[in-house]
Amino acid sequence: MFYSSESELKSNQSAINSFYDNTLIKSYLSTPCGQLFYAYAKPNNAHTAIVISSGRIEGLDKYKELLWELYNNNFAVFIVDHQGQGRSYRHLKNKHKGYVKCFKNYSLDFDLFNAKIVDTYWQGKKVLVSHSMGGAIAFDYLAHFEHSYSGAFLSAPMLDIYTKGTPKPLAKLVASSANLLGFQYSYALGQTDYSPIDFALNVLTSSQIRYDLFRQTYQKDSMLQLGGVTYGWLHTAFSFISSIDRLAVNIPLYIASAQNDEVVDNNAQYTLAKRHKNTVIESFAGAKHELFFERDEIRQPLLTSLYTFCESVTA
Repeated sequence: MFYSSESELKSNQSAINSFYDNTLIKSYLSTPCGQLFYAYAKPNNAHTAIVISSGRIEGLDKYKELLWELYNNNFAVFIVDHQGQGRSYRHLKNKHKGYVKCFKNYSLDFDLFNAKIVDTYWQGKKVLVSHSMGGAIAFDYLAHFEHSYSGAFLSAPMLDIYTKGTPKPLAKLVASSANLLGFQYSYALGQTDYSPIDFALNVLTSSQIRYDLFRQTYQKDSMLQLGGVTYGWLHTAFSFISSIDRLAVNIPLYIASAQNDEVVDNNAQYTLAKRHKNTVIESFAGAKHELFFERDEIRQPLLTSLYTFCESVTA
């Protein structure tokens, strides 16, 4: 298997950008609410399709390295920017505000993307790969919609939110009350427009080069920028989280848990793994939240686990 490396990442930028510009097929998918930006690419000897459900604030521009790497390992790749972020449609006048009316709207979009794009251009084995909020969307989608996925690989899935010093019952009460009082479009306490944080203070990754490239990408194109969450987003996220125990997914799952995660609550990942048959969970020592953007010594074992998982599931 080919692994992209931190030491060669700068010198490989021309090849990665050429893949993004010339190989990835990019377009927009119409939905009842707006346009979803998506991309896909199929190498000649593709054996499996990987369909990516990315995390909050993320989009395919951020995933250039991973898409290029997977393509070079003969995976067909498909990815869509979720509503409210990336190059897809946004709901509010202030486009920095993270908002969704109902969490299920994410999976409705994802179902449409699968039906109209993925299943049109790929009929073989496919694996759903997700990260963080994208993992919650993936789980909701798999539990509610007919699909033909052989397995799902969930990186640091948002099955609960890490609320730091605020007790969760209080955080849920504040979000619910603010929503009832008509503040669903207002930033939750402490949230602001997009504002890049110095690498030394970030809670996403311990790879400086991958973090710097992410921030440079978003600095060059303000369309990609997304700020904090609104009370409306927070309330609907908590509502989804409270429903997880009632949901069931009947395909193999692999959960990659980041040991030092300060974004999502890892306890919920272990609870889900115990409850669901045919689920493997692995903790990656020293990892921060964004496993696909971590240091090589974390990221390469993660990708080895992904490749092994893809081989283990059958169409």
